[in-house]
Amino acid sequence: MKCNAAHPFWFSLLLLALALLFSVAVGSVYIPPATLFELVRSQLFNIELPEALAPFATIIFTLRLPRTALVAITGAALAGSGAAYQGLFRNPLADPYLIGVASGAGLGAIFSMTVGLSSFLGMYAIPAAAFAGAMLTVWIVYELARVGRALPATNLILAGVAISSFATALTSFLMISATGDLRRALTWMLGGSSMSGWQPVLVELPYVIVGLGVLLTMGHALNVMQVGDEQAQQLGLPVERVRFAIIIAASLATAAAVSFTGIIGFVGLIVPHVVRMVWGTDYRRLIPLSILSGATLLLFADILARIVMSPQELPVGVIMSLGGAPFFLWVLRRTKNQNLW
Repeated sequence: MKCNAAHPFWFSLLLLALALLFSVAVGSVYIPPATLFELVRSQLFNIELPEALAPFATIIFTLRLPRTALVAITGAALAGSGAAYQGLFRNPLADPYLIGVASGAGLGAIFSMTVGLSSFLGMYAIPAAAFAGAMLTVWIVYELARVGRALPATNLILAGVAISSFATALTSFLMISATGDLRRALTWMLGGSSMSGWQPVLVELPYVIVGLGVLLTMGHALNVMQVGDEQAQQLGLPVERVRFAIIIAASLATAAAVSFTGIIGFVGLIVPHVVRMVWGTDYRRLIPLSILSGATLLLFADILARIVMSPQELPVGVIMSLGGAPFFLWVLRRTKNQNLW
């Protein structure tokens, strides 16, 4: 049943604001709202803080705010890409990892750990290798699936499945062959990252902005493509060119997100599906609402990851898998009985 809310964007922004507030305040050290307000006010208006609040300022501006920003950007990238992929393939079970982005990123990350790229690239060795692996995988899948100038969706999915399996097998081989500590690799594969500070945010943000910016312009095209490729072509839509642009933009945003936060599943599946159920199937509204809601969902999942086993932290990917797997099964069962499109 569709919700007739007059201002879904305001509602989504309100939820996102609450998620941002809780993400900054909640952790191993709880920061009361009054203290948080005082810290933000001092930062904005250059007011000197009392000495007692100095440790809280370090926690907020050096640790939690960068992490909150990184998680929000990642959630937005995965959900926005998921909405685009579901529209592109006209399938509610499609997600950003369908054509091998995750497996390629995983292979690149594990490769960088096993060959010691950190000595050359420092803290960016894993993200750089993961991004390169993700984009290389997408390029191989695209080249294998292309027939002349056409890019059949079925070929794309089948090529993605095959290359993903191959990349996963290579990743497993590298992990088995490695002689060093694999804890870092496992944490990354489960959707966790030890990187902190503003640098990862500043490096990831431009790629995500470009990728999601392109997808935001594709709402009308995705609406037209829901009638089928042939009819969309007859209506004047350059289907192959649009498909190429959507795949590249969604893969770019996903690869950038995965590179810094590890592999986090189900965000791109759950969020667009729920948004479609509540606010309808118009992609001009579905994609931006998915971007906002994806950031919100992953922020709340990250909060749970911090407090479930406090003072230890779970990888946020574990939290998403625990909640996402039952949702996936529910969607799968629901699609047996009705047409969601």
